[in-house]
Amino acid sequence: MASRKEGSGAAGSGFGASKGKGKAAATGDSAVKQVQIDGLVVLKIIKHYQEEGQGNEVVQGVLLGLVVDDRLEITNCFPFPQHTEDDADFDEVQYQMEMMRSLRHVNIDHLHVGWYQSTYYGSFVTRALLDSQFSYQHAIEESVVLIYDPIKTAQGSLSLKAYRLTPKLMEVCKEKDFSPEALKKASIAYENMFEEVPIVIKNSYLINVMLWELEKKSAVADRHELLSLASSNHLGKSLQLLMDRVDEMSQDIVKYNTYLRNVSKQQQQKHQYQQRRQQENIQRQSRGEAPLPEEDINKLFKPPQPPPRMESLLIAGQINTYCQNIKEFNAQNLGKLFMAQALQDYSN
Repeated sequence: MASRKEGSGAAGSGFGASKGKGKAAATGDSAVKQVQIDGLVVLKIIKHYQEEGQGNEVVQGVLLGLVVDDRLEITNCFPFPQHTEDDADFDEVQYQMEMMRSLRHVNIDHLHVGWYQSTYYGSFVTRALLDSQFSYQHAIEESVVLIYDPIKTAQGSLSLKAYRLTPKLMEVCKEKDFSPEALKKASIAYENMFEEVPIVIKNSYLINVMLWELEKKSAVADRHELLSLASSNHLGKSLQLLMDRVDEMSQDIVKYNTYLRNVSKQQQQKHQYQQRRQQENIQRQSRGEAPLPEEDINKLFKPPQPPPRMESLLIAGQINTYCQNIKEFNAQNLGKLFMAQALQDYSN
């Protein structure tokens, strides 16, 4: 279901393409250096996952807003609807157009500036996300993808990050050449595939006052779960996902090593073939016969196709994301353990 919806998100970006390009031209094609999100958008994303996301179910939606200088302001959003494969008559692009038209009628920002997606334990570095974000960013230069992690948010802090494809990766995706030589020439590694854009959440003064009032009324006892020392479930699941990706990386390495062995074997066969022809031509020349006609050796020995390396880069990027999540989670837990030890020593 995630891949289907990600694909539909890429197709839906066509509606906002002309408006996004016009907006980019008006701002001088400036790069996005900051993403400003209204608090209402954050609440809508969280509410969308709570209503329709279950377990590893991915929810997605459209981001609306405008570009001011080098700052992308996200002022509204709406979700992609949930529907089954039986809903053959449902047109997602038409749905997005109707939603934007309705928002325009009530004087709400309706320019398409990106999309959002939930993630399950940080599992978002996929080919589907790469293709969807490339489609958005190719049509709307300033577009971003917001990644909301409900698992980390449940641990006590909001996990919402904005990503864009780097210019190098955009050029490679335009060429659609993911061979090892092309990626090496473009200096593409998993570290420079995505760039994270800083996020600032903005609320009106009235909302800030209301949040301050709610914080005063909230009881301290309601937040005791933040001091929980239990970590086996979250840490164990993260390690399991990490091991799965390491296994996939190992399989890709085996495929690439097999390709290198095949290339080496074929080079040896070419060399042997050329030596045999050279010896045969020498013998024919000694007998006064004409040498053998020249042949295209590449037609006789077709080079093996190199395995695409983009999947390996995505797996490496996902492994790096898992490692960062485990590092952050363990750092928080170690702080709790040291605090608990200090309290125990003080009590004794």
